[in-house]
Amino acid sequence: MKILIAEDTKDMNRVLTVALEHEGYDVDSCLDGEDALEHAMSNGYDAMIMDIMMPKMDGISVLRKIRDKNIVTPVLLLTAKAEVDDRVTGLDAGADDYLTKPFAIKELFARVRAMTRRKREYNKEKLVYGDISLDGESFELQSENSVRLSVKEFELLQTMILNAERNLDDDYLLKHVWDNSTDATVNTVSLYIAYLKSKLTAISSTVNIVKEETGYRLTYGE
Repeated sequence: MKILIAEDTKDMNRVLTVALEHEGYDVDSCLDGEDALEHAMSNGYDAMIMDIMMPKMDGISVLRKIRDKNIVTPVLLLTAKAEVDDRVTGLDAGADDYLTKPFAIKELFARVRAMTRRKREYNKEKLVYGDISLDGESFELQSENSVRLSVKEFELLQTMILNAERNLDDDYLLKHVWDNSTDATVNTVSLYIAYLKSKLTAISSTVNIVKEETGYRLTYGE
């Protein structure tokens, strides 16, 4: 599997490259955003790992440009900042996951495996609920219009469709969508629920997510 690493700190870049190559990945590495964008536009990758703060072009700008070109490769953002605003900005730009520095290499491996595994597992799978369809190959959500979902948005909506009409509490979603990641909290769930609700509205669907005392529930036509 081929991975693009964009990290401007040379030592960190080298460590990540060597570690991933040791795990069997084919790795291209870049030290600035412009080089990362050029690689992303001209090569196919199974995943991309990008630092937010890079010279010439920051990771968020690179991410927005590749998403504008309909490149749906899963992207993991690296950031030294722990503020929620930085995470939200990255997720809004189309990131599939984020990792806050400092981090353990084993955790990075786990995040990369999760992103690439999901892409393979969901391939060709399509789910339908109410007036929406969810495509596991393109991560596209369709109704009157269509929109691309991030990996986490896809996983969350997939979980809710498979449990339609059932109330799913925060603990259930944190376990089944976020694998009980220490970075994920009830606020993370609430944030992604808001993302999905806005995207359901954007595609003019009558499917909705309602919050009950016992959790979140997917509804249609209520």
